[in-house]
Amino acid sequence: MSNRNSQANKQAARERLRAERERQKKQERMRRQLIVGGAIVAVLAVAGGIGVAVANLGGDDSGAGGGDAWAKAAKSKLVKPANTSGAEGTTVVIGKPDAKNTLELFEDARCPGCANFEQNVGETVQKDIKDGKYKASFHLGTFLDGNLKGTGSKNALSAMGAALNVGPDAFLKYKEALFSKEFHPEETGPDKFADDSYLIKVADTVPALKGNAAFQKAVKAGTYDRWALEMSDAFNSVKDVTSTPTIKLNNTVLGTDSGQGKVAPSTVAAFNSMVDKGLKS
Repeated sequence: MSNRNSQANKQAARERLRAERERQKKQERMRRQLIVGGAIVAVLAVAGGIGVAVANLGGDDSGAGGGDAWAKAAKSKLVKPANTSGAEGTTVVIGKPDAKNTLELFEDARCPGCANFEQNVGETVQKDIKDGKYKASFHLGTFLDGNLKGTGSKNALSAMGAALNVGPDAFLKYKEALFSKEFHPEETGPDKFADDSYLIKVADTVPALKGNAAFQKAVKAGTYDRWALEMSDAFNSVKDVTSTPTIKLNNTVLGTDSGQGKVAPSTVAAFNSMVDKGLKS
């Protein structure tokens, strides 16, 4: 887990922030610019899971096909996927409407801790949603594009928007595939999610998306790129979320105290125990 208060990185972060402001001026002050990033300065492994802290001290969208394309996307017309709500389409809630409880998941597509959570607990979450134990609200960020360099988090989020447009189940299954051991990229490896063809390859493992021409067209055209930026902005606005994955049940964070915040449960047993305890309180 990277610590956004690290003394060693504060000055560098300030410099990145200054540079970011200069870039914003040169790009005619984009209406909404991502300002998340900073350096990853520490990793916290707990029960086999890895959490990545959110930094709010500046970022860098540079990388292959990076800054210019996403600067253009920020000025493009907003296209909201089906199955979203809210003025900007940033409310994504899946589950039975009459479910009394809400599980919130805060994730970044490139986050290794999120991949660990999804690989171990993701199927349980999907089953609970289907059974009506709770409905799930998804908050998806892109701060790791700043930390790791590249555009994979934003690009994958845009593709998830295309999947959500197909249907809630397509979205859940596609997200599961992106975080799977087979397809999730190594944290220090190539930015695979920046490649549309790779995202489509992953989608071909999901029945509702396999060979789906409309989905593929949306991914290649960046139909939901602007929406991905809006989702990222909404994620950034939640100030009490300092790392991913963060899991909340009825607005209470689930996890084990680490001294640097709570670490999300990484086993089904731990997750079920925390959920059951939360539902009784």
